[in-house]
Amino acid sequence: MNTSLSSSAGASRSSSRRHSLVLGALASALIGLAGCTVGPNYVRPEVKTNTDYASQSLLQQRDATRAAPELDAWWQGFDDPELTRIISRVMAQNLDLAAAMARVDQARAAAREAGAQLAPQGSLDGQLVQQHQSTKGPLGEIASQTPGYKRSQTLETLGVGASWELDLAGGLHRGAEAADAEAQAAEASQDGVRVSVAAEAADSYFQVRGAQERIRLAQQQIDTENKLLELVKLRLAGGLATTREVAQAQALVLQAKTTLPPLRITLAQQLNRLDVLMGAAPGTYAAELQDHAPSFTVPVIGTDGGPDMLLRRRPDVIAAERKLAASNARIGVAVAEYYPKVSLGGLLGFESLQSGSLFSSQAFQPQAVLGLHWRLFDFGRVDAEVAQAKGANAEALAQYRQSMLRATEDVENAIVSLAELETQHRDLTLEVQAHVQARDAAQDAYKGGAVSLIEVLDEDRQLLTSRDELARVHADDARAAVATFRALGGGWSGSEAKAVAAR
Repeated sequence: MNTSLSSSAGASRSSSRRHSLVLGALASALIGLAGCTVGPNYVRPEVKTNTDYASQSLLQQRDATRAAPELDAWWQGFDDPELTRIISRVMAQNLDLAAAMARVDQARAAAREAGAQLAPQGSLDGQLVQQHQSTKGPLGEIASQTPGYKRSQTLETLGVGASWELDLAGGLHRGAEAADAEAQAAEASQDGVRVSVAAEAADSYFQVRGAQERIRLAQQQIDTENKLLELVKLRLAGGLATTREVAQAQALVLQAKTTLPPLRITLAQQLNRLDVLMGAAPGTYAAELQDHAPSFTVPVIGTDGGPDMLLRRRPDVIAAERKLAASNARIGVAVAEYYPKVSLGGLLGFESLQSGSLFSSQAFQPQAVLGLHWRLFDFGRVDAEVAQAKGANAEALAQYRQSMLRATEDVENAIVSLAELETQHRDLTLEVQAHVQARDAAQDAYKGGAVSLIEVLDEDRQLLTSRDELARVHADDARAAVATFRALGGGWSGSEAKAVAAR
């Protein structure tokens, strides 16, 4: 009998060892498989660009003696302290930028969550239940027949659990990779908002300055036309003019006055726009922008690096490339659904119906769990998910290439506008100088009695008209420079650009 018991115990130990070896081998195999990652590895696609911009030669006509400002703070190149102060306030208070920063925080949190799924998870659970059991229920009827049964019961449980999903096919790794790329895309989009709000603020500011200068010139025009009207009325009283000439002079006064309302509308709208960009209610900062003659200068713009630089500087291009990387990783997430999912779990717990005995050896109940989930028969759903992921990747690739084309188009258009407006600005400056000479000559001739005062006033009117056009073009020239800086991706740190380009 003793021999039989010894033989049975030996067989039991042998069977236990075999089970241990099998479990160990299975665990080792699963851990080895966990290093695999399915799906295509991301390679940034090459985008062919020209060496230089097609309109590059137009910029060579500009003043080459001045240095171009740094792209990350281009507004300082206008040498206007008021503009610099406004841009600083916009960067600190703009609500669109605050919303973009919040989106970045959300994307970063999502990336951290995706990365955390790769690590084991632990939990602590405890429960204290007091109940008065029904003796008519299934458990109550059975338990009530046992000696010492009590309807009032206290159940104490405490457990520490841990689980870990083995990333056999690398789906979790691909998910973390996609979430990280999407967080980087959100960061680039935030930089895009920074570029946009800075450019919008500068554009509104120059519209304000242009409107203020043109209103001042329009008022001078009205004063000149009123002087002409008074002179014609005096000549009419002396029999030297006709009522037709008086009507013509009155029409000129009214014509000059009609130019004021559109300019005042533009001024009020752009002042309101600036306040909103600075995160304030319309009218908050309007009083700070007192009317004065424009003092800004349009800076030189450097385009070193050519179109290829847009791949590293344009936030929208960078964001499109990061979205492409995320869509590539999503293919791996979808492909991983073809493979089984294995999880390991364990629980160290205590459960007791008797108070004070929760941590006794009799109440100890450990558990070990090996879980398996495999989508074997889902009628082509995984195939469809993979196809969708590949389609999304193809769409993201097209959008990335299109974003680069649009970026190049923006720069080309901005350069043409800037160069042509500066040509117009130079011509108008010469025109104004010519009108000044003509007006001065008319005044000298009037003093000598060679011409009438009407001719002098007419020269003044033409001079003011040219000055109004020059003021408009000067503001438009500055706005074109802002558009060029914006198209080049200026307005955010170059060090950040290098970090993004290195990803």
